[in-house]
Amino acid sequence: MKSTIFLLVSIMNFIASSAQDRMLTRTGSISFYSKTPLEDIQATTQTAVSVLDKKTGKIEFSVLIKSFTFEKALMQEHFNENYLESDKFPKSTFRGQIDDLSKINFDKDGKYLVSVSGELTLHGEAQTLTAPAMITIIKGEALADAEFTIPLADYKITIPSLVKDKISKTVKISVHLNYEMHSRP
Repeated sequence: MKSTIFLLVSIMNFIASSAQDRMLTRTGSISFYSKTPLEDIQATTQTAVSVLDKKTGKIEFSVLIKSFTFEKALMQEHFNENYLESDKFPKSTFRGQIDDLSKINFDKDGKYLVSVSGELTLHGEAQTLTAPAMITIIKGEALADAEFTIPLADYKITIPSLVKDKISKTVKISVHLNYEMHSRP
């Protein structure tokens, strides 16, 4: 009986210690921007979910495509129906790693420029990418900011021939994640 209790306490301590290494946000901001002769295209979501493991440097995020909001309702409708086909491909994910994790001291306030690499899945297509990121530590919490550009063709996002010459073939993506310590396993 005592060994069972000891084993149970040991497992609970392991789970709790693992949770102490994880940081989480459910209100991450992701936006994209494309400057075009026809019309600039811009949208933002504040509902990205992301987990960062301080010990391993693993980072993941997920965002529902329909959560992006546009200034114009018609643009949002075209985005979801014609370009990203959000009923067929409802979310985008990123699974990656902070490549130079040793640069970050999670116990010391400061700004740390790092490189993040991983796999971005969008519109049902997965592509490997690497981007610079700024990790800012403030009182034990982490802010992560990154900006990168993706070619639409890599994700099989087609532009209708009618507007083909007036829409950019790339999109700039900005990510802002405000992590807090994850207290539950």
